Amino acid sequence: MRWSHVGLNCRDPNLTRDFYMRWFGFVPARAVPADGEEILFLRKDDVYLELFPSAAAAGAFAGGTGTEVPGAIRHIAFQTDDVDAFLFQMGEAADVTAGPLDFSEFIAGWKTVWLRDPDGVVVEVSQGYRDEEN
Repeated sequence: MRWSHVGLNCRDPNLTRDFYMRWFGFVPARAVPADGEEILFLRKDDVYLELFPSAAAAGAFAGGTGTEVPGAIRHIAFQTDDVDAFLFQMGEAADVTAGPLDFSEFIAGWKTVWLRDPDGVVVEVSQGYRDEEN
């Protein structure tokens, strides 16, 4: 298991993107279309931020993937080589809130499941995410 990212809900993802780029050295990694807007991935070394516009947070990508409140952390995320094997290993301990979902239309092999930790924090576990090629 490897650290992946923190998902943030944003009133203005471009403003949030510019803030993290200017002050913390993040760079664009990928943009994914969602409900007529974009979810932005930023990277700084091995740390990622996933920026959700408020409209997308309230739309198709909501419900089980974390809180929809702007300014709140939506979820924390990890990468694994095989989501299905991870879920099998967790067995009944996996409190799945959404998925697994296949995002191969964006990245071949990208698959994600969202779980609830013992305190109710949503934890995303994905396989196959890659940055966009420049």
